[in-house]
Amino acid sequence: MNVPSVPAGPEQPPAPDPSAPDSPAPDPSRSGPPTPGPGRKARHRREAGTRALLDAFAVGDPDDLLNLGGLLVGLGRRAFGMLLFVSVLPAFIPVPIGGAISGPLVMLIGAQLLMLRRRPWLPRFVAGRGFHRHALARFDRRISPVLARLEHLIRPRLPVVLDHRVAAAFTGLLLVLLGLLLSLPIPLTNYLFGGLLLLFALALLERDGALMLIAWTGGVVAIVVFGVLSGNLVALATPWLDRLF
Repeated sequence: MNVPSVPAGPEQPPAPDPSAPDSPAPDPSRSGPPTPGPGRKARHRREAGTRALLDAFAVGDPDDLLNLGGLLVGLGRRAFGMLLFVSVLPAFIPVPIGGAISGPLVMLIGAQLLMLRRRPWLPRFVAGRGFHRHALARFDRRISPVLARLEHLIRPRLPVVLDHRVAAAFTGLLLVLLGLLLSLPIPLTNYLFGGLLLLFALALLERDGALMLIAWTGGVVAIVVFGVLSGNLVALATPWLDRLF
């Protein structure tokens, strides 16, 4: 009589040998850093560095027009930094009109920080204007080596210098005064003021409070030397004060 075969069940793991020594428990002090979760990775992607943002904007048809309003989409609290960054670019054009273009834009950004706005506002006729992608790509190629060296030094820190109401208002005041100086025809100062304003822009973009302190120091020195001592800022502010009083 044939007995039907019974299918074998899943193979069971061998029973542990009681005589074998127990495996040591993992030492928490030797464990590596926790793997960042999806939320942390997503946040890291959103907080891309300045060089990564510029590289992304530079990709595409060189003849495309990049308007100022479109550059600020999705940047959140860093939008002021990006707007300041692109507003300073005309100051590096080797013609006198560069400062006259950048200066009023910088003053507009500073006034909004001074009024403690959370996000930048642009008039419609300004938001629709911009520059061609090839101009940004050319500037990106020039500044990328500098940004690559600074990436190891710039990092998010000292958020109180960026987020406190008094600190934000002080940053706005300095930007208004520096933008005013930039718009004046002071010889050989466009690159100087432009480089200083880029420090403000990088501090806002990278959320680096220590870099903002350096920018504050440079801004105060520039305002005292070129504004007050040279009489340019006083001469320009006197008619305004006469109208007010």
